[in-house]
Amino acid sequence: MEARALLTALSTAERLKDAVRHCYTKNGRRESVAEHSWMMTLMAYFIKDEFPEADMDKVIRMCIIHDLGEAFTGDIPTFDKTAEDEKNEKVLLHMWINTLPENCRCEMTALFDEMSKRETLEAKIYKAIDSLEALIQHNISDLSTWTKMEKEFNLTYADDKTAFSEYFIKLREEIRNDTLGKLYCCKETET
Repeated sequence: MEARALLTALSTAERLKDAVRHCYTKNGRRESVAEHSWMMTLMAYFIKDEFPEADMDKVIRMCIIHDLGEAFTGDIPTFDKTAEDEKNEKVLLHMWINTLPENCRCEMTALFDEMSKRETLEAKIYKAIDSLEALIQHNISDLSTWTKMEKEFNLTYADDKTAFSEYFIKLREEIRNDTLGKLYCCKETET
């Protein structure tokens, strides 16, 4: 990518460092969209040996770019996001993608199409990681930052996104166990 095009693209993507999510870090600071994407990418790297048949470099690319639309809309939690919100984010994202050099434009368009269809193993892995990372971050954060709805959400969300893989089914169950431990531990200390 030509130097000026790179700097322009990075200037837009940098917005994700300031776009906060609904979740908090362990120390009580709101998590950024960029931090969520980084943790997802690290997860993909750590689990690459669990999926030798998958193109994990592609999964990592999916994790890196998946929330770029939020540079234009900000983060809307999955449990609040409407179809209209998704449409608006997609339109704004693709307007930006169309300004990128052809090789990036073509690759990103293909990746976003593959991610939205969720038919390939790589797209399924990316979506499982996306869903599970949010639950993991909730478990890491202080329970006082959770809403009542999030307590139920952390117990039930993502089962459908992990059902394709024994590895992800087991990981989802471990995350659920951590959630139950967190909820039970805090109930014990409240009494």
